[in-house]
Amino acid sequence: MPMVRFRLIGSRADADAVIATLHGLDRIEHVEEIDDLISGMRDDSSSSDSVSDSEGHVYRIEVDTPDDGVADDVRARAEEAAGEAAAGIEFVDEF
Repeated sequence: MPMVRFRLIGSRADADAVIATLHGLDRIEHVEEIDDLISGMRDDSSSSDSVSDSEGHVYRIEVDTPDDGVADDVRARAEEAAGEAAAGIEFVDEF
């Protein structure tokens, strides 16, 4: 079964909107946000260099599909939903 993996760069609301859109597609096995434990760790101790709450965050999302045709539909709909939310999207083979 093909797995579609992508990074979404945007807000929590953007990620939730894209995930909800994908849950609405037929024949999707599952949609899952993958936690990245390392991205929350910081090397510096200065709060002046911390990321602003208004900046985009990276969400790693994985979609299990039954075949390549559905995987293509997932990619197209995810890209469309990200565009509607003004979020960035990058399809990857591995996280």
